[in-house]
Formats: sequence, structure tokens, C-alpha cells
Amino acid sequence: MLSATEVERIMKSYRIAGIDVHKKMLAVVIADVCGGGEFQFERRKFGTTPGELHVLAQWLVQQQVEEVVMESTAQYWRPVWEGLEQFWQPAMRNREQSAKMSGTLHLCQAQSNRAPRGRKRDFPDAERLVKRLVAEELTLSFVPEPDLRLLRTVTRRRYQLSRAMVMFQNQLESLLEQAHIKVSGLVSDLLGCSARRMLKALSEGADDPAALAAMADRRLRATAEQLQDALGACKDMNPHYRRLLKLALAELQMVETHIQELDQQAMELLHEHQHVVRRIAAVPGFGVASAMQMIAEVGVEAANFARAKNLVSWVGVCPGDQESAGKSQSTRSPKGNRHMRRLLNQAAHAAVKVKGSIFELTFNHHMRRPVRPMQYKSAIWAVAHRLCRLLWLLLSKRVDYEERGPAVSAQSQRVRTSRMIRALTKLGYRIEAGPAAQPVHA
Repeated sequence: MLSATEVERIMKSYRIAGIDVHKKMLAVVIADVCGGGEFQFERRKFGTTPGELHVLAQWLVQQQVEEVVMESTAQYWRPVWEGLEQFWQPAMRNREQSAKMSGTLHLCQAQSNRAPRGRKRDFPDAERLVKRLVAEELTLSFVPEPDLRLLRTVTRRRYQLSRAMVMFQNQLESLLEQAHIKVSGLVSDLLGCSARRMLKALSEGADDPAALAAMADRRLRATAEQLQDALGACKDMNPHYRRLLKLALAELQMVETHIQELDQQAMELLHEHQHVVRRIAAVPGFGVASAMQMIAEVGVEAANFARAKNLVSWVGVCPGDQESAGKSQSTRSPKGNRHMRRLLNQAAHAAVKVKGSIFELTFNHHMRRPVRPMQYKSAIWAVAHRLCRLLWLLLSKRVDYEERGPAVSAQSQRVRTSRMIRALTKLGYRIEAGPAAQPVHA
């Protein structure tokens, strides 16, 4: 049974281009796929500069190419995609009597276009792209709209800096250990207000343990005597350690400043969708930062996913299906969007710790059920699956989340709401009371 796309390609002359992408060169082939059979390819090479990409787009328009397929090669496909999106796509879609798929760009995963070992060449690779696209054998990637791609770049850069923040913190702790400053064993957060005041004074030459210990907040659990003992080595601290400590604190401050700037950029890009951010951030386990990252990955309305199970499958937070000879070989989850998998995994760990929430009950049920109880990781993954389906409901149906856990107190809800409002206000959002949308529970 042929699909509608295949019928459209067979009924009339229909030309498809395949592009093998490299850093400095593009191998482009064009073939008329009308009627099937052996394709006759026209080959041509192009550069990857903006001028060359404009020439490529004009050539594709002259050749009346209806669809273009390329391979996701590192980051090199991005300028090619954006160049064709700007110059070739509008020209093909605005023609009279254009086909339904005219002006469509496809990005395939490199694994689905692998050549036999020892048979990899540029133009044959591009030809294989066209053949496998027509046969529907390629695994195509989801490429969002330009504004969403920009938001993805901002949020993913923020994640990279947050990882760098952890690395710098570990390096700072290592430096303090080398200098025999044992304050990291007494404070819960080495980058908290109390620790920062003490470390800043230490880097500037302070050598009195009592004066340094007095800078700690009164709510700190460690006593003044314990802090003085941990900071005792400051009297004989080598000046080189002090300079290294000052450099480490400056690096941490710079990374924090950059993270705040990226948060502001993400807020500006999502300014028209503040209500969507608030709706997602209200779910236990989620937050303002994770809400912006999820919107960047999925979209404001998850319009590319018709049902919740499509989003779950794309993320890869579902059981796999490996079967042979009628027997299940493995149910390991398939590979999916690694950014969404990370966010959902973190959110699931946080959601199951909310006392009395529906996610805590679900997690305990999976762990303690009498027949075949789940292991810890499997139970967390089940909660992540539920959160993913809930995310699709919140985005596509435009509904609000309502907690149905039996033991969630009104006070804990107020605390969580005030914390979310503070985070949103810090990013520049304006919180206004208004009519609530239809609630949905997990």
C-alpha cells in the first residue's frame, strides 16, 4: 500500500536533491524519482560559505527540486539548512500549483544512511540519501522552527555553563584541601553566602580564624569553634594559594553572570508565552529553568506530536520492543532526545520527594507492589514517563496542573507557589492573577 507522499512522487515529474554535508564542501545530487526504477543523478559540488549557499539555493530552484534531504553531520548541516530555508524554501512553496511536499527539508540521522564497510564516498552517499528517502528507510530528525532553534541554543548553552559551574566548584574544593582549609566539611554549600564571605576575605589576605568564623551566618549549623578549627591553617597560608583562590572565585562569578544573562535571553524569547512557563513550572519536579528548557526542546504547543505516545517515543522514555522468533529479547528504552531524557530524569527524582504528591505515591507503588516490584531506576523511569505524558497534556491541551495527592498540605503548596513566583519575577516576568484554565491531574 503506497502512502500519499509516494503516490504524489510517482504521478508526475518530481525531483529530489540529496546533500552530503562536509565542513567546507557539499556534494549535491538531483534525481527525478517519477515512476521509480533506476534514478539518473546529476552531480555538482558547492562550498559552504553564505555566497555559495545562495548559489546552491538558486540552482535548486532552477532545477525545480521539490524536496531536499541531508545528513546530520555534526553542526555543519545547520548553515546549509538555514540557507535553504531562507532562499530555496519560500520560492518553491510560493509557486502556482505547488505540490503538497514542495519546499520540504529533511534531516536524517547519519546511522540510517550508513554505507557498507569500505564503500563510503561523497556522491554515492548523497545518492543513497535520495533512494532511501523515497523508500522511506531513513530515520528523520525533528527540526523546529528558527525561533525555537535559537531558544534551544540559549538553553543548551546555559546547561553547559551549569556543568562548568559544578566543575569549578570541585576545583575550588580541591584547592582548599591542598591549602588545609577544611571549611567544605562544615558548610552544606561551598558557594553559599557564608562560605563566599569567608573565602573572599581569605583570598584578600585575612589570617585571623576568629574573624573569618564570625562572617558565617548565624543559621549555619557549625559552631564558631568548629569553624575556627577548620580555618586554622589560614595563619600560615601560602600567598600563591590565596591568589589561586581569588582566581577561582572570579571564574565562578563570571560563570554565574553568564548564566543570569542567558536566563534573561531565554525570558525575552519566551516573553509572549509566560503563561506556558508558569503552567509547566507548577508541576512537582519541574521549575522555571527546566520549563524553559523543555519548551525549547518540544515547542510551545508540542504541535509536532499528535499524541502523548508520540512525544514519549521521541524522547525515549518508554519501554523498548526487541522481538525475535516471537520472543521478547529486550525492553530497554530506545535512544531519544538526550536533553529531554536528562530533564525528565532529574524532574522524576525531585517529584518523588514531594511529600504526599501523586508522584510519590506512584513511585512507592512501583517499588512495593506485591508482584514483581520494580527496581529503583525502573520506578524513577516510570515516573519520568508519566511526567512526559503530563507535559504533552499541559502544552497541547493548554490546561493547568492540579495536584491530587492526598497529603499535600496547603502550606507546602503556598511555599512552592511563592518560590516559583520569586523565580519568575527575578527573570522579569510579571505575575498577574486571572481566570485559571481547566485543571488536569497527573
